Amino acid sequence: MSARPQIKIPATYMRGGTSKGVFFKLDDLPESAQVAGQARDQLLLRVIGSPDPYGKQIDGMGGATSSTSKTVILAKSTQPEHDVDYLFGQVSIDQPFVDWSGNCGNLTAAVGSFAISNGLVDASRIPENGICTVRIWQKNIQKTIIAHVPMTRGQVQETGSFELDGVTFPAAEVQIEFLDPADDGEEGGDMFPTGNVVDTLDVPEIGSFKATFINAGIPTIFLNAADLGYTGTELQEAINSDAQALARFEKIRAYGAVKMGLISGVAEAAARQHTPKIAFVAPANSYPSSSGKMVEAQDVDLLVRALSMGKLHHAMMGTAAVAIGTAAAIPGTLVNLAAGGGAREAVRFGHPSGSLRVGAQAEKTGEKWRVKKAIMSRSARVLMEGWVRVPEDSL
Repeated sequence: MSARPQIKIPATYMRGGTSKGVFFKLDDLPESAQVAGQARDQLLLRVIGSPDPYGKQIDGMGGATSSTSKTVILAKSTQPEHDVDYLFGQVSIDQPFVDWSGNCGNLTAAVGSFAISNGLVDASRIPENGICTVRIWQKNIQKTIIAHVPMTRGQVQETGSFELDGVTFPAAEVQIEFLDPADDGEEGGDMFPTGNVVDTLDVPEIGSFKATFINAGIPTIFLNAADLGYTGTELQEAINSDAQALARFEKIRAYGAVKMGLISGVAEAAARQHTPKIAFVAPANSYPSSSGKMVEAQDVDLLVRALSMGKLHHAMMGTAAVAIGTAAAIPGTLVNLAAGGGAREAVRFGHPSGSLRVGAQAEKTGEKWRVKKAIMSRSARVLMEGWVRVPEDSL
């Protein structure tokens, strides 16, 4: 048996929001992985340590959760009036595939910082002190995102006093604007793929549920917690330790994906784990977060729990937060009703790790809704930089 050496690839390990991932510059990747295809997927799987039947990703950079099994590829933008092209790959933990169907809103917070520090933003646009506005082209969803990155003495400022529930230590605040975040379709369709703000979703052998299907930030299925037998105050253990509950959520998600037109049959859902997301909502209530800190009913507008890659998320996916903010701004959606109904431009929701505020500006033209932008604050930090090593025969 011949032993082939490992290869070294420049990489940066970063936290963005409540997620972590391995960041690459496109031209630093091996030539065969600089284009979409099997070689790229095989490389990223090996970097993260997947597929791992043990579910631990011990032999890779992944952290055995959907929040830490992520990769990002960045390059100077090919789009006019943009600085950087951002491609996100969600790596399955126990299966041999990378899902390219959606964005990661949390890691978006780190894209601007990486782009500035790695020469992807023109030096003339970077202030010595103040805020650098980074124009990001999100390639997965073909949307523009604006990151406002703080600068101090010509360097990205990563430390600060901004606190984000789900992240232990404070850091510098990075404001993110998701411009025109809804998927309006190639022919100007509604962000609601069925044309309705609330539908009935029939799932064989499980039941019928009121649901809001929305394409904003990331395709998302919203259900009422009470219809599922939950209160909306559940933490990870209550859901993730219940195999039957997870299987039920996955079946609901699969049938919802068909109704949204994302797949043609439920069998396709297994190969499309990243989208759509499934979440459940409830009116505001008090509960202890996963850190033990109390989230008080009077401090939030509603409660939301969301699943990512088949498990309840420890906080909230950034893209799902965009969907929450967008749906909250539109009267009659399940999210809006859980928040008390009526018109609103911002909402604070409780999640397993605490709470988060997200704003959205929605307007109705004729019978169709449009969201100009959604805004939230995150933080980001470089954890390690240098090279990641993978066996040469990984490619």
